[in-house]
Amino acid sequence: MAPADFTTGARPVKAARGTELTAKSWQTEAPLRMLMNNLDPEVAERPDDLVVYGGTGRAVRSWAAFDAITRTLETMDKDETLLVQSGKPVGVFRTNEWAPRVLLANSNLVGDWATWPEFRRLEAEGLMMYGQMTAGSWIYIGTQGILQGTFETFAAIARKLTGDNNGTLAGTLTLTGGCGGMGGAQPLAVTLNEGACLIVDVDETRLRRRAGKRYLDEVETDLDAAIAKVLKAKEERRGWSVGYVGNAAEVFPELLRRHKAGELTIDIVTDQTSAHDPLSYLPLGVSFEDWHDAAARDPEGFTKEAEASMAVHVRAMVEFQDAGAEVFDYGNSIRDEARKGGYDRAFEFPGFVPAYI
Repeated sequence: MAPADFTTGARPVKAARGTELTAKSWQTEAPLRMLMNNLDPEVAERPDDLVVYGGTGRAVRSWAAFDAITRTLETMDKDETLLVQSGKPVGVFRTNEWAPRVLLANSNLVGDWATWPEFRRLEAEGLMMYGQMTAGSWIYIGTQGILQGTFETFAAIARKLTGDNNGTLAGTLTLTGGCGGMGGAQPLAVTLNEGACLIVDVDETRLRRRAGKRYLDEVETDLDAAIAKVLKAKEERRGWSVGYVGNAAEVFPELLRRHKAGELTIDIVTDQTSAHDPLSYLPLGVSFEDWHDAAARDPEGFTKEAEASMAVHVRAMVEFQDAGAEVFDYGNSIRDEARKGGYDRAFEFPGFVPAYI
């Protein structure tokens, strides 16, 4: 089944600013501005596709739904409530002025049907969308939204490694993957803790975007050059981040080989690629240019290839831990996807919440 066309009706979106109302009250002006801010080109990863972050995390189900929601929010009275089901408005009810103005829920499926094939079938028919955590609830505020929590996570690692409540990551090197809307906070969080960071992403535009916003210091397409720059920063105990354009499933094992050979020492390893959805993870052997066409042609086959590549990726992370590095999962389900890909040691490193929070 062909995927739904999310670009129909696409246009730049910019939320109102200032104190002048575009809706009837601030109770409806607030969610209206939140929704529109999620799809602002300065915030969203692929606004024409309604994708805010995370590969597939949408703000609304379609542009027709966006128009209906915004039109409704602009005209609702202070005693009405809008219901939104997976990004589509389904009704307005008379409630009272103390009730919520918007009630919404996303991606709710009964357990036996909560599978990727069923979800993708419904999404292709325009009946469902994936809302991530803050995209479909209209509360995403860009990469800054996760920066504090990411900073605190790396600060906790610094305290653990140094045994000092005032310890920093100075003199350490962090290896990670994924520099999109959420993962893009990682390099700045590391450098704010005075560490060096090498972050890997298959999409050069993501890295360039983070560098343009100063979340990332520079971008490299040559692995040896990228390594030399972060090792120099590590030696100088200076915070510095380099984004390398590559596939983490290929780069992590190569860096592990060099780590074991004594060519470099990597102290911290994690990952925040969009591994929760296998179609948003580029498998080994598939070119970046063919990524989305390959996923659309054979989503089930692509899923298996992605899970196999995640198994390679996670194996390298586990073996970094075996070799003495601090390794943790950053909440993107990559361990479980690696398990599905056949790697039985996938859960041998912890998640960030029990480990540090």
